[in-house]
Amino acid sequence: MGLAERVMAGEERAAARLMRDLDDNMPGAREQLALLYPHTGRAQIIGITGNPGSGKSTLTNAIIRLHRQAGRTVGVVAVDPSSPFSGGAILGDRIRMMEHAVDPGVFIRSLATRGTLGGLSRSTGDVVNVLDAMGKDVVLVETVGVGQDEIDIVKLADTVIVVCVPGLGDEVQAIKAGVLEIADVFVVNKADREGADRTLRELEMMLHLRDATVARAHAERMARGHHSIPTEYLQTPPSEGWEPPIVKTVAQKGEGVAEVMAKVDQHRAHMVETGGLDARRRARARREVLSLAQQQLLERALANVAAVGGLEALTDRVARRDSDPSREVAAWLAHVFKA
Repeated sequence: MGLAERVMAGEERAAARLMRDLDDNMPGAREQLALLYPHTGRAQIIGITGNPGSGKSTLTNAIIRLHRQAGRTVGVVAVDPSSPFSGGAILGDRIRMMEHAVDPGVFIRSLATRGTLGGLSRSTGDVVNVLDAMGKDVVLVETVGVGQDEIDIVKLADTVIVVCVPGLGDEVQAIKAGVLEIADVFVVNKADREGADRTLRELEMMLHLRDATVARAHAERMARGHHSIPTEYLQTPPSEGWEPPIVKTVAQKGEGVAEVMAKVDQHRAHMVETGGLDARRRARARREVLSLAQQQLLERALANVAAVGGLEALTDRVARRDSDPSREVAAWLAHVFKA
C-alpha cells in the first residue's frame, strides 16, 4: 500500500511522515498530496487566532474536548514560533494539549513559522489537506499569535474565531491587525477578569464602525506591500449578511465554549445557505494555484540563473549600480522562458 493510501486509511505514522516531507519540501511529497487531493474538502476547518496571551491554546483544548464528546474526530495544526537554533517548532501545543495526546481520535501537528508573516507556516494548507484526507471531521488551525500580521488564517479557514482578552489592549490591536475584517466569531476569553464587559462593549462599538475601519486597514496593508499578486486574486469573500457574534468565555473552566461552538455551527450553516462557503473555498483554491505557480517559477528561474552569470554576479552588478534590477531580471527571465 502506498503512502497516500495509508494516509486515507487513517494511518497516523504515514500522515506524520507526509506532513514532515511536505514541510521540508522533499521530493515526491507533492505527488503524494496530489493523490490525496480528490479526497479533501469534507472537513470543517476552523481557524483560531488572536494576540499572545489571549488563551487561544486553552480555548482550542476545550473545543477539542467538546468535539470528542460529540463523537467527532479532530485534527489540530498548531503553528508555533520557530526555534532560533533548529528552525523547528517549539512544540508548545504538545505541552498544552497533553490530555489529547493518546486519543486516537485526535491528531496534533506542530509547524514552525520559519519566518513566514501572517501567523501561518508555508505548509499549513498542505497539512490541513492531509488531515482532511485522513477523514478528520474537524480541523482546528491555531495560529502563532504574532499580533500585527495575524490575518492569513482567513485564507484557509471556513470560520475564523478571533480571541481577545481584557487588559491587553486588544481593542487597539484589533484595528491595527485588521481582525475586524476577518473575524466570523469574536471570543472575549478570561471573562472572569476585571474589564471583560468593557472589552465586549468596545468590540461592539468597533463592529458598528467596521466598514470605515476595514477599508483603512486594507489600504494600509496594501501600502505595506504584503501581496505581490494583484489583490483581486487574493481577496477572501466576506460572510455576506453575517454579523460576528461576541461570546464571553473562561476557557480554562470550560465556560462559554459550547456557545462558541454553537456560533461556529451557525456561521457554517449561514455560509452554506448563502453560497459563501463555496466562494471561500474557491478563493482558497485560486490562491493555492497562484502560490504554487510563484514557487515553481522561482525554482525554474534559479535553475537557469547561470545564463546571466549566476545570482551573485547579477547581485554584484546591481549593487555596483552597473545595471538596475529591472533590466537584470528582464534579461534573466528571457533566458528562463527560452529554456
